[in-house]
Amino acid sequence: MNKQKVLMRTLQEHLRTSCFEEVNLGYSKEEALLEADRCLDCKHQPCVAGCPVGIDIPGFIRLIKADQIEEAYHLIGLSSSLPAVCGRVCPQESQCEAVCVHAKKGESVAIGHLERYVADTYYQQNHTYEPIQSHHTKVAIVGSGPAGLSCAHDLINAGFEVDIYEALHLPGGVLSYGIPSFRLPKEIVKREIVELTQRGVKIITNVIIGKSLTIEDLKDMGYQAIFIGTGAGLPRFMNIPGEMLPGVYSANEYLTRLNLMHANNPLSATPIHRGKRVAVVGGGNVALDAARSAIRLGADVVYLVYRRGREELPARLEEVIHAEEEGVIFKLLTNVKEIIGDEKGFVKSIRCVDMVLGDLDESGRRRPIENPKKQTILPVDEVIMAIGTSPNPLLIQTVKELASDKWGCLVVDDATNETSMPSIYAGGDAVTGAATVILAMEAGRKAAHAIIQKYKPL
Repeated sequence: MNKQKVLMRTLQEHLRTSCFEEVNLGYSKEEALLEADRCLDCKHQPCVAGCPVGIDIPGFIRLIKADQIEEAYHLIGLSSSLPAVCGRVCPQESQCEAVCVHAKKGESVAIGHLERYVADTYYQQNHTYEPIQSHHTKVAIVGSGPAGLSCAHDLINAGFEVDIYEALHLPGGVLSYGIPSFRLPKEIVKREIVELTQRGVKIITNVIIGKSLTIEDLKDMGYQAIFIGTGAGLPRFMNIPGEMLPGVYSANEYLTRLNLMHANNPLSATPIHRGKRVAVVGGGNVALDAARSAIRLGADVVYLVYRRGREELPARLEEVIHAEEEGVIFKLLTNVKEIIGDEKGFVKSIRCVDMVLGDLDESGRRRPIENPKKQTILPVDEVIMAIGTSPNPLLIQTVKELASDKWGCLVVDDATNETSMPSIYAGGDAVTGAATVILAMEAGRKAAHAIIQKYKPL
């Protein structure tokens, strides 16, 4: 048995930095079969327990071996509404693959790559779906990101009438506005959403709940339950001198303008500034997405400034490796203290301080401590802040009955995801703060299960 997983082919490095084409190219049939053959089909199935949405992983891999791709797709679909998305962006290495038996003496089975193979192969056949008959129990979902889509998937399959209200002009939430095409092509997101709409889910865009319509309006429209999956789109800043200078972006704005507003096109109505020397502050996947995007927009130098070391980087290892291959310079154990402007008021440089790691903090990571004797000035003309996001405060400001914590996250029941208001549920980043796609999907499924148990239209 091969202890090493079958590597996925990638776009050549010299081609990546001039385009937004997807970097990972997927498995061929032969590669998928080789990788599927590595699965031991364990009786105790630790990988299933490691999957937040409980996909029958050994089951769909057995079907790959038998070349029954349609059956494998439908088996995954019992648990996941977004297999092609999850196969690309989920941190399998810290979830299902982390507990794979193979990981004890070699490399785990490439579960994510195989999930992607199943979904991509299935979609190449251009399937259409019959609408599922509704029993006229209406549920409104606020937000069309992964939490809302996952909730809608389970509810429509259970016979509910499901309407999704989306504030933006394009559904998908963070899948559409936050993750660049080189990591998640937009046609992938679109085709998985199309499947939901063919099954009967209605998506109404350009509607802001809390402004265009209220929660009370939705109740008056006959919705018996409401799920809030509005994500965490409010960027955080460091509150350091110079953050308001022209040339400073939040990663949220930077990526949204690229992904939704086509700002990489010079003819766009809202073109984005193309810095030549760019500093991205942060160490998560969003920071890596922004840094790699800046490379593709023509930056000569891109720094990734992170206050901890490489081992503490929260970004996926695959993304870190790709960023290094593409030329991102990692300034680790470094923190930004000031953004300095030129005589015209634009970004000229950043003042940084070296960091050392101390004792473990509440997150279980070693606490970064400043070494004020070691400071440097980095010349840059653009700074992108990628240090996290919080939920948009609009709903809790307009609906006083919705309980929230000190970070602005909605408070829900652990078992059902019901909020402080009866029949109002919530999940995903609106509850946890910025987290992963798969954890948002898990929350959507949990809320859907609670709604099904309460209303049982079937």
